[in-house]
Amino acid sequence: MVTLPSSPAPEPHRHRRVAESFGVDPARYDRTRATYSDAVIERVVAAAPGPGLLDVGCGTGIEARQFRAAGRTVLGVEPDRRMADFARSTGLDVEVATFEAWDPAGRTFDAVVSGTAWHWVDPVAGAAKAARVLRPGGVLAPFGHVYELPPAVGEALATTYRRVAPGSPLFAVGQSEVSVLDAYRGLYAKAADGIREAGGFAEPELWRHDWQRAYTRDELLDLVPTSGGLTMLPPGQLAEVLDAVGAAVDELGGSVTLRYATWGLTAVRTGTPSR
Repeated sequence: MVTLPSSPAPEPHRHRRVAESFGVDPARYDRTRATYSDAVIERVVAAAPGPGLLDVGCGTGIEARQFRAAGRTVLGVEPDRRMADFARSTGLDVEVATFEAWDPAGRTFDAVVSGTAWHWVDPVAGAAKAARVLRPGGVLAPFGHVYELPPAVGEALATTYRRVAPGSPLFAVGQSEVSVLDAYRGLYAKAADGIREAGGFAEPELWRHDWQRAYTRDELLDLVPTSGGLTMLPPGQLAEVLDAVGAAVDELGGSVTLRYATWGLTAVRTGTPSR
C-alpha cells in the first residue's frame, strides 16, 4: 500500500529503494495484504478479450492466484527476487525484472494487469511497453488498494514515524485534509495521463470500488509493517512505531475497522504507441 502526502505529488517510480523493499518479509506481505474483491477480478476478466494475462509487479502473487482461479493464464514480472521466489513457490510463473527493462521475447497478452504496483512503473514508459505487448483489443488494467486508519491510529503512526525516521521517503503517513481514499485517485489519474501520452490506447476509464475490513490489534500490527517506507525501518525503530500504533488501537477497544478503496483504470489497446 502507498498513501499520499498532501503536497507535493509524489513520483513513487523514482524511489527504487522503497519499490524493492517489500521483499524484506514476503511471507508477512502475502499473509496480511488483502486480496481483491470478486467484483474487481471479474471486472478485469470481463474487459480482457482472452485468457492470457501479464501481471506487472506481481509481488507474492496475490492477485495472480486470483486470476488463475478465475481460469486465466498468468505470467508475472517482479523486480524483487525475494517476492518472485515466494510467488513461484505457489506455482506461478514469474520472471525477475522491472517492467521497463523486461524482455517480452515476442510474447503478447490479452491483458496487462498490476495489483497495487503500477505506481512503481514509469507511467509513460510503462504504458508504451504495455501497448507493445498487448494484442489488438487487449486491455491495460492497473488497480490497487488503499486503506484509511482511524484518525487516532494514523496520528500515532505518523507522529512516531517522523520522530524515529525524520526525512525518510515515506508515502504512508502524509497528512492531508483530504481522505487518503480520495487522494489515492491521483496515482491513477497520473497513470491515465501516461497512457494518453504514450498513445496506442482508447481513453482510459477510471473506476473505484469501496469496501471495509475489521482487524484485531495483532492483525493490524502484522499489516502495518508492509507499507512503503516502514519496510525500510531498522527493527528497533519499527518496534517503536508498532508500540504506538498498538497503544492507539488499545484505546479504541482492541480492534478497528479499516475503510478501503480499490482504485483502478482500464484502457483498450487500439493501435501502436507513439513513444
